Amino acid sequence: MKLFIDTAMIDEIKEAWSWGIVDGVTTNPTHVAASGKKFLTVIEEICAVVDGPISAEAVSLDAEGIIKEAREISKIHKNIVVKVPVIREGFKAVKKLTEMGIKTNMTLNYSASQALLAAKVGAAYISPFVGRLDYINQEGMELVRQIRQIYCNYGYKTEIIVAAIRHPEHVLQSALIGADVCTMRFDIMKMLFDHPMTDIGLEQFLKDWEKVPK
Repeated sequence: MKLFIDTAMIDEIKEAWSWGIVDGVTTNPTHVAASGKKFLTVIEEICAVVDGPISAEAVSLDAEGIIKEAREISKIHKNIVVKVPVIREGFKAVKKLTEMGIKTNMTLNYSASQALLAAKVGAAYISPFVGRLDYINQEGMELVRQIRQIYCNYGYKTEIIVAAIRHPEHVLQSALIGADVCTMRFDIMKMLFDHPMTDIGLEQFLKDWEKVPK
């Protein structure tokens, strides 16, 4: 399973990339706004660091506008993937963008039927938002299981990016289900390294090492 970092903060991206575990980046308008930088500046900075898929979102709500934005965004770098919401106009746009050879990531996915349609129009990725479903008392990971089953049933090539995760357990569940990608905040990615028994064991080893004759 590939791991993407979900942020527009270049310092976080640089540090995470240095760990050797990051495969790509996802951004959205909220992340870009939080960076305090212009959209183009943010995306160019990320492309200069990460050699992998980088999702940048179109904000138009009509197919024509989405396509126009996507064509411009995709020119920034060969690794750009254009995020498009799972709305009717979004599906219309993605169908045409796929024919143009522009990769897309259909976002704000909350149902398996939406994911089925995304695969049918040729989206490169679908992004189910699991944490937000958990908040409304619906199991987010069940949506991922349903999508995985549908895609396996029919051999769809669209990759599943598990998004809006809230803790490391979501990452583990994603891997067990067979998701293609899990994207997460910087703080959650850091947690994947940690276990108290590792810390205890390392501390004991170092104490014992001090007893070794020098």
